[in-house]
Amino acid sequence: MSSNELVPASGAQALQPTDQTRHDTQQFLTFRIGGEEYGIDILRVQEIRSYEPPTRVAHSPSFIKGVVNLRGVIVPIVDLRMRLGQNGEYNAFTVVIVLNVAQRIVGVVVDSVSDVLELKAEEIKPRPEVAAALDARFITGLGKIGDRMLILLDIDTMVVSPDFGLLD
Repeated sequence: MSSNELVPASGAQALQPTDQTRHDTQQFLTFRIGGEEYGIDILRVQEIRSYEPPTRVAHSPSFIKGVVNLRGVIVPIVDLRMRLGQNGEYNAFTVVIVLNVAQRIVGVVVDSVSDVLELKAEEIKPRPEVAAALDARFITGLGKIGDRMLILLDIDTMVVSPDFGLLD
């Protein structure tokens, strides 16, 4: 074997993941609500911001905290904790995850952001068929990494759902 066979034809090819690698893993932003850890597709996340009280909108459901002006875009802020039936206090760890979902920008309030994890396909288990505060159609599966169990959310389906409280 010559040394030329060990070196890729170009440096760019060496940095490109193979198609198989791209499809076998997925990255998730993980966050906490109460004692549970959740994950959402990192590609949906636009930014993470500290919580600032939004401008309240009259007659909106209690879990819709209001709207904020984000660089000229009016963004509805949904307290995902309240939407999932949890109480949450607003403290230094409370954050808003700004999402770009279903051709709209929406902010969701969570207790804290943990990290970004890459899960292999075999680390994602099917969603459980049990009654829960969170409708099963909003759960894509459970991620298992060591002792950690993540509830993986289908944030696209959740945001466009009529019971999420956002109107078209």
